[in-house]
Amino acid sequence: MSAAGSDKTPAADPVSCPCVTYSQNNLTPPLHTIHLTTVKILDWYIIKKFLGTYIFAIALILAITIMFDINEKLDAFLKAPLKATVFDYFLNFLPYFANQFSPLFTFIAVIFFTSKLADNSEIIAMLSTGMSYRRLLRPYMISATVIAIATYVLSAYIIPPANVKRIDYTNTYVKNKRVDYGTNIQLQVAKGEIAYMSRYDNTSKTGYKFSLESFEDKKLVSRLTAQTIRWDTLHRWTVRDYMIRDFDGQREKIRRGGRLDTIIPIEPRDFLISKNDHETMTSPALREYIERQKERGVANIKSFEIENQKRYAMTAAAFILTVIGMSLSSRKIKGGMGVNIGIGLVLSFSYILFMTVTSTFAVSGYTSPMVAMWIPNILYTIIAFVLYYKVSHQ
Repeated sequence: MSAAGSDKTPAADPVSCPCVTYSQNNLTPPLHTIHLTTVKILDWYIIKKFLGTYIFAIALILAITIMFDINEKLDAFLKAPLKATVFDYFLNFLPYFANQFSPLFTFIAVIFFTSKLADNSEIIAMLSTGMSYRRLLRPYMISATVIAIATYVLSAYIIPPANVKRIDYTNTYVKNKRVDYGTNIQLQVAKGEIAYMSRYDNTSKTGYKFSLESFEDKKLVSRLTAQTIRWDTLHRWTVRDYMIRDFDGQREKIRRGGRLDTIIPIEPRDFLISKNDHETMTSPALREYIERQKERGVANIKSFEIENQKRYAMTAAAFILTVIGMSLSSRKIKGGMGVNIGIGLVLSFSYILFMTVTSTFAVSGYTSPMVAMWIPNILYTIIAFVLYYKVSHQ
């Protein structure tokens, strides 16, 4: 006979429940299992917040940039074909602009979402579980690694080919900054070979009053002169009305002709250097170009050396500014999120300004491009260590 009104319910069988994996005598999971699971959840939580805020900041700034850019270049956009404006300019300009200011977006993202976590006491809750600041920094650095890799791949391999179309569009419809003429051009085309042109016109691919001198043991052994020289394809030149003089001790042999096809290891871009040429080269091509120009004795390659170092420096900046941003905004302060964002903007803009100033020193020859591009990173790395040490020992 069952007891009427009995409200006892049978105990659940822990073995039959798919969500329980512990023994029947001990239904509480081990503490280290809870801790590890929580840590993984927190890692993903912070990574999603970081990257989500980073992408949102980029999208917001790009939307504002598009409006200002349209207002500034409205006349050019009206006369250019719509297809060229959309696909040749904006489709290539937006990734270029976003990547140029990636450190700024990284810093703003860290400051913004970390300040929000601190205001909601989420940082305090994480640290109260026994998590150290060093451990808390791990998801931040994972996110910074993702941004750094994306920044480098874009700047080194993807954006340079896209810049070719963007720069060609601006040269055609906005303002032509292409260098099409050169005078008194002299450079070493190979070891012991010096080329000279009185004038070169890139629109007709023709040089005038050309000479090519060959030396052995500092002695002139051959000299080719021509009234004109025309560039055909890669390293292929055609000289007209030429004369070749070969020297053998006291003897001299002269050959003349109306036309001669020859291979000379130079291209117009080796001596006609436009303002933005360094932005159109991938990193391997850029390094090869710098080495080749140095061997030829070309002096005006500072912008190429700066661009090469800048791509590495901007990649490292993602880690440095992440540590600074996390250290500044992980504690509650008077004024809340607004103060942190204000400090973050000042520091990030000062970083970009500092890098611009040091690059000017490199162009002027006061310092090397490597030193110029890495001085801001070295200084801000010191700031990052000081801030991190201070906040982790409070």
